[in-house]
Amino acid sequence: MRGVFLDINSVGPEDLDLDPLTTSLDDWSFHEQTSPGQVLQAIQDANIVITNKVPVDRDILQAANSLALICVAATGTNNIDLVAAEERNITVCNARAYATTSVVEHVFSMILALTRRHHDYRVAVGTGKWQSAASFCLLDYPVRELAGQTLGIIGYGELGRAVARMGDAFGMKILVAQRPGTRSKPETGRTPLSQVLAQSNIISLHCPLTGSTANLIDRNEFAQMREDALLINTARGGIVNESALSQALLAGRIAGAAVDVLSEEPPRHGNPLLDDSIPNLIVTPHIAWASVHARQMLINELAANIRAFLDGRPRNIVTASCH
Repeated sequence: MRGVFLDINSVGPEDLDLDPLTTSLDDWSFHEQTSPGQVLQAIQDANIVITNKVPVDRDILQAANSLALICVAATGTNNIDLVAAEERNITVCNARAYATTSVVEHVFSMILALTRRHHDYRVAVGTGKWQSAASFCLLDYPVRELAGQTLGIIGYGELGRAVARMGDAFGMKILVAQRPGTRSKPETGRTPLSQVLAQSNIISLHCPLTGSTANLIDRNEFAQMREDALLINTARGGIVNESALSQALLAGRIAGAAVDVLSEEPPRHGNPLLDDSIPNLIVTPHIAWASVHARQMLINELAANIRAFLDGRPRNIVTASCH
């Protein structure tokens, strides 16, 4: 069996133990990165392909005659044509629960940076405001406590549940949104999205990017939010209309936002959220998941997926019907 990793640089292999992966197959080809035009040549004779963010579309799947398994080095699988994979009897597996702690810590680091006004006070100290203050402390920027605040969670899988547990530990009230795209009566314990938007002080996104979640948070949704609302997105950039978010922040429609994901990564062609004039916005370069421990767990998960497939017991299977 021959395996190909299309974008191994995306997991930062330099400080990881790759033995669990390299020993799962006898024949491996590791590519630092693969452009869309290089994918077919790279996987021509491959039986197993690993991709983090490199797209594998219908045309590639139809031409990859030896391909039996695609392992996505992430939880989200929006870079794979799942319908075409099913038609070709190609199994698709993702990685799960490898970065839960890392993502949750990043979510709350961004929430706290916004509620504690870290950037504003860092700038104030840097410009000498504290040094020239009449009192021992600066109170220029009001600080919010999390206890008693309402945390709205959109997407209640592994990550959403873990964020809810952490929010509960902070003494927050938790609202879990009805599944996007669901028109039926809300499930037990779920709240209609419109109510989550209207009632939450902080909204955290943890749903996959699908047809029903693309631009889920758009101008209409920002209009429903509280003026003191904070939006946190560590899911996928396409879930939020980035122009609408930029306008909402510039107009003071919401109080702040922090995003770890953008619709194009890297943002080579610019992005509305990279405008330095936007207030109360934190942008991090898709690193919420990327602790050393989480990246090692990812390698271990990929190896486990491959070994399970070879043993005839595939795990973490993703199909088009899942979305």
